[in-house]
Amino acid sequence: MASQRHKQRTYARNRVFSRRGNEKFEPDGVYLLKLVTVTIAGTLWLKFKVPLDIGSLTLSAFPLGLIGGALAVYLWEKRPGNRHIWYAILLVVAIVSYFLPAGILL
Repeated sequence: MASQRHKQRTYARNRVFSRRGNEKFEPDGVYLLKLVTVTIAGTLWLKFKVPLDIGSLTLSAFPLGLIGGALAVYLWEKRPGNRHIWYAILLVVAIVSYFLPAGILL
């Protein structure tokens, strides 16, 4: 009877849900910082005055911020579900900012 009462415990830092069943959320300031970082990273493009011709491929810009932002999201975000949302935000901002006059011009 004593062995049925003792259950294996998990450490609190590994729990997604609290003991009461509520999901643990990050503070609003951390979420806002991540949002601003991802938005700024998505707008960074390395644009060329003269497009580069590599074989049959013409390269007029390079998504420098998209690659750096994707790496930052991969390292910072622990939950895969949230990571997908950040990737989607980063991709949308990068596509929109490609058509805007933003970026580093070489």
